[in-house]
This record gives sequence, C-alpha cells and structure tokens, in this order.
Amino acid sequence: MSIIVYSAPGCSTCELVKNYLKEKGHAFEVRDLLSNQEYQKEVEALGIMGIPVTVVNGKAIKGFEPTELNKLLEEA
Repeated sequence: MSIIVYSAPGCSTCELVKNYLKEKGHAFEVRDLLSNQEYQKEVEALGIMGIPVTVVNGKAIKGFEPTELNKLLEEA
C-alpha cells in the first residue's frame, strides 16, 4: 500500500493526519510542499487546493476526515 501525505511545516491538520496514520500502524511518505515545487504540481494535478492531501494507492482526499481515510485504507 502506498500512502503519501502532502503537508507543510506548521500545519496542525497535517499533523492530525500523520498522527492518525501512525496510530493505525500505517507507514507513509510525507511530501513537504514548501520544500519541493514538484510536490505542489502533483497536488494540483489531483485537482485539489490546500493541505493536507492524503493519497492512498492513487486516490486522494483533502483535510482530516477519519471516515474518509478509513475508507481509502480499507479499499487499498
């Protein structure tokens, strides 16, 4: 399972997503939008503005939505 969390330093909602995934025992990659312009382009290509964006096996959601995160994780 591939999990990517697009975030930025100081984003409290991003931290909620990362902590949630850690609590559930999922490994994930963090992509800091401020450190790499390519990451911003990747998020824009998904049609999403804002952070956090969590991508699980190519499917993306924005924000911290535990119900939606669980659906993505279960489908993976």
